[in-house]
Amino acid sequence: MNHTKLYEILDQVPKYKEFMTVAELDDSSKKLANRFPHVDLMEIGKSREGRTIYCLKIGEGNENALLFAFPHPNEPIGSMTLEFLSWFLVENPQFTKKTGYTWYLIKAIDIDGAVLNEGWFKGEFTPLKYAKNYYRPSPFEQVEWSFPINYKKLKFETPLLETHALMQLINEIKPKFMYSLHNSGFGGVYFYISRGVGNLFVDLINFVKREQLPLHLGEPETPYIKKLYDGVYQMFGVQEMYDFNEANGIENPQEFIKWGTSSYDYLKSIASQDSFTLVCEMPYFYHHSIEDTSLTKYERRDLRLESLDYMKNIAKHSKKIFRHIKKFCDKSTRLYTAVEGYNKITRPNLEVEINDAKTSPIYEGMATVSQAFDSNISIRYYSLLTISMILRLCEEAISNHPEKEVEITKIKNDLETWIVQKINELLSNTKFEVIPIQKLVRIQIGSAFITLENLSKK
Repeated sequence: MNHTKLYEILDQVPKYKEFMTVAELDDSSKKLANRFPHVDLMEIGKSREGRTIYCLKIGEGNENALLFAFPHPNEPIGSMTLEFLSWFLVENPQFTKKTGYTWYLIKAIDIDGAVLNEGWFKGEFTPLKYAKNYYRPSPFEQVEWSFPINYKKLKFETPLLETHALMQLINEIKPKFMYSLHNSGFGGVYFYISRGVGNLFVDLINFVKREQLPLHLGEPETPYIKKLYDGVYQMFGVQEMYDFNEANGIENPQEFIKWGTSSYDYLKSIASQDSFTLVCEMPYFYHHSIEDTSLTKYERRDLRLESLDYMKNIAKHSKKIFRHIKKFCDKSTRLYTAVEGYNKITRPNLEVEINDAKTSPIYEGMATVSQAFDSNISIRYYSLLTISMILRLCEEAISNHPEKEVEITKIKNDLETWIVQKINELLSNTKFEVIPIQKLVRIQIGSAFITLENLSKK
């Protein structure tokens, strides 16, 4: 696909002002299927709370493409990408035919979790509003990280209902192209890919630059990720995490890695080597520092260790507050299991990362401005999102124990004051921009077609 054709498509992406709810996404899919008889709206399973998981099937190509949004429920950009893509593919059947693919589009795979995030989907989007309405399950309840795995001492054989629905579809269609639609908070654009193919690295990076979004040039998401190119990393499974822990002195990593592997790792195990997985991570917020590779006067190792120590203190505070509130909670709710799960795994994970940061050669030398921003702002902000879920847990506790409303409200108000103060300390002098949804959708759409173009030339 030449640049002209790609930009003809991208220029049709609407100027979305806010994210769609799950109900709005489902309604749109039903309207699409009702209006166009050659569109199949499939029910591929039910969520744990009984909601129907829909998948649109569009086109009749020889190869299959599977794209799914909300792999994590606090990541809605992909749902808007599929909202646009579904209508575009149906309304342009000749183009769809030329792709050579049958397209399977799931606008929300963690459908229950997505609903729990809808409090920040509408209206003005701010870091504080995001934190107060944020929900992200702990890893063992994440669709993206609950695929079966048997590796060394780690055995995970209990995929979630949502994961099982996705597994069945993957087993049935064995997609040649799979796109798990993620996004991050602060930072820049970066990619995970199965392997290098054609000019993919350069094409993706040049595309991001043309779209005038920054590449992520700060710290990698985790220390064990393999960098392939600026802003491009090797896709991975849970094995890399296990080995990283083992290399840092943990004899039995399976004792706190209680989850499964990734969709990429699962597809790789059941499909041919020609299958390709793409992930495009993009931020909600932009700050110019994230693309600045000039050197600071600070040691990279020192900044990393200071950031990990900050996160450790947040984790301590979270554990303390959770201890006060847990006796009032319904232990079966998603918010409870999320907070409990993170409280169990955060400290052990941090200890491993602290040990690695003290010794790993990658942290030698002075930090770039981008790496410093990651350590001083981005990573610290993310740690505040997890403890913010306790605010919502307090609200659940009040509804369960109205007779304890005064006591629980005091805990909630004190924590809310603390969170507001922490976020203000981090961001009050940081002039960030909220990136328009349209621009982020353009990046995800463009990345898909650029990848398919490179795969076709293989």
